[in-house]
Amino acid sequence: MTEWDVRKLRILRTLRDRGTVTATAEALLMTPSAVSQQLTNLAAQLGVPLLEPQGRRVRLTDAAHLVLRHAEAVFAQLERADADLAGYLRGEAGQVRVGAFSTAVSALVVPAVRLLAAQDRPGPQVRVREAEAAEAYALLSAGEVDLALSLAAHAPTARDPRFTLLPLLADPLDVALPAGHPLAGTPALRLADLSREAWIFGGSGPWSQITTAACETAGFVPEQAHSAAGWTAILAMVRAGMGVALVPRMVSASERPREGVVMRVLEADRPVRHVVAAVRQGAERGPATARVLAALQRVAERSVQQN
Repeated sequence: MTEWDVRKLRILRTLRDRGTVTATAEALLMTPSAVSQQLTNLAAQLGVPLLEPQGRRVRLTDAAHLVLRHAEAVFAQLERADADLAGYLRGEAGQVRVGAFSTAVSALVVPAVRLLAAQDRPGPQVRVREAEAAEAYALLSAGEVDLALSLAAHAPTARDPRFTLLPLLADPLDVALPAGHPLAGTPALRLADLSREAWIFGGSGPWSQITTAACETAGFVPEQAHSAAGWTAILAMVRAGMGVALVPRMVSASERPREGVVMRVLEADRPVRHVVAAVRQGAERGPATARVLAALQRVAERSVQQN
């Protein structure tokens, strides 16, 4: 395959534009002999004559003009590459793959993407993959996502050399009660007040563990009357009077109930779940990833202020 030397092609293009070796040398801050030597080497590499004498000067051969027609496409592509690279270094280009559990997608990732889109300068392309909180680190470790949103309960320890962890927010858990429940209007409601209730939560996984742990911290083991993983199903059962459930504050407005369910903020024994972002060690310094992390932090801060 023919060897193409971009630097020497630029010298050839400058000679075409300037007309003489001397003018080319002046434009490129080279000596005339260095220009001639570089073009001689380029001709040898390409295997075609590039220059021919014309009086006391030289002119480009037909082969040289053919070479330059192709070289112009190369120069244009390199200019685009330079522009893209400059954008990448400013965090304006590149792709960031985000793995996040369902409520984090709607409450954190989507608002962060909107925030990036609303900024004055372009942002990186964000690709979202919904994943269970415990699954996110496996995806991150395997290189299938670049940034993972998970729960601290499922995070590796801070000493794990594979990941950098960034706390985002402490998400309070409220309790969902049927609208006619005797405790729906009780002042200063505590989680312990619900120890005799039928509970609705997942049969396994993080939400089962969070609900069980919160209730045990409040001094009782919850009686699981029904098992469901999706908020639509859980809240539908609460609305029907089939039980009570803990609901994260960051569950999006579209998933929150409007009629038939009362959301109560727990007082002294209010449980929380901690949401964290994780990247592979060192990746947080990548401009695109850093911009997405900054947007997530800003959204999380707004969420805390609203709550």
